[in-house]
Amino acid sequence: MSTTAPAAQITDGAWQLDPARSSVEFHVRHFYGLVTVKGAFADYDGTLQLGATPAVELTLQAASLDTKMVKRDEHLRSGDFFDVEHHPQVRFVSERAELDGDTLRVQGRLHAAGRQIPLELDATVRELDDELEIEAVAEADHRELGMTWSPLGILRAPASSLSAAASCAAKGDPTHASHRP
Repeated sequence: MSTTAPAAQITDGAWQLDPARSSVEFHVRHFYGLVTVKGAFADYDGTLQLGATPAVELTLQAASLDTKMVKRDEHLRSGDFFDVEHHPQVRFVSERAELDGDTLRVQGRLHAAGRQIPLELDATVRELDDELEIEAVAEADHRELGMTWSPLGILRAPASSLSAAASCAAKGDPTHASHRP
């Protein structure tokens, strides 16, 4: 039987993302909002440090993206988008994070395709026994990352956003901040 700790009692310490119980998904609206492309990253890891100075880091292997369409995935891995040959990882690194109850407010930088942009997100964090459940959604304009390819050539579609959602479980030994399984 699981018990949920009150928000104010979320245990300080270092937590490691559990890929077996987590997912990192994205969706992008394009063609004037008429089409939504959905996908996920299969290979990633992340850490969450809770305590006096909370910190978040998430690293995705860009080549692991999967939209269930081989040709599209190849194009997304190309220099038109993620450019995985030269930039194999997508990273988010927090610059500031604050835990307020069960809400973790994070400001940081998203690094992708050789560029970086500021990114803010709110995550819900819940402690269940010796694990954390974390749910977060963030939006970024892919054009700010240099991903501006358009099938319409010089006719640019209106701005579209890349939304990513992470639903994950984190494991750790909260009594030893340096421990990561």
